[in-house]
Amino acid sequence: MIYIWLGVTLLFLGLEALTVGLTAIWFALGALAALISAAFHAPVWLQIVWFAVVSAAALAATRPLAQKYINARRKATNADSVIETEGVVEEPVDNLQGSGSVRAAGKVWTARSADGAPIPAGTVVRAVRIEGVKLIVEPVQTPDPVS
Repeated sequence: MIYIWLGVTLLFLGLEALTVGLTAIWFALGALAALISAAFHAPVWLQIVWFAVVSAAALAATRPLAQKYINARRKATNADSVIETEGVVEEPVDNLQGSGSVRAAGKVWTARSADGAPIPAGTVVRAVRIEGVKLIVEPVQTPDPVS
């Protein structure tokens, strides 16, 4: 079992080295604990328990901190900030002709219609997503005036 746990430890360390996102380090620690228990001739069931307990404890103790500090470095790009904003169609949007532009968030974007329907110039639209360098938009539904 020593060689099996050594292999599992190295596998998780290798996986961690490939991902660099703290995804497998907890299981490498659990496998190391199981390896140590195997070195002391513990029964297989106890080795598995050590693996599970140490992995779970390491995950519970460090995952929130890792998420806080790793995800804190991620920033939305300028492109992401335009999603859900409203803009005005400057050049009619026509998916079949591959034409259209929208001014949104202070910039002009090439645009395509979310549902494929043409959108005339001057229409107020909402950005729903970005595909490549194209802003995918849909017309903003204005409420009907109450009579």
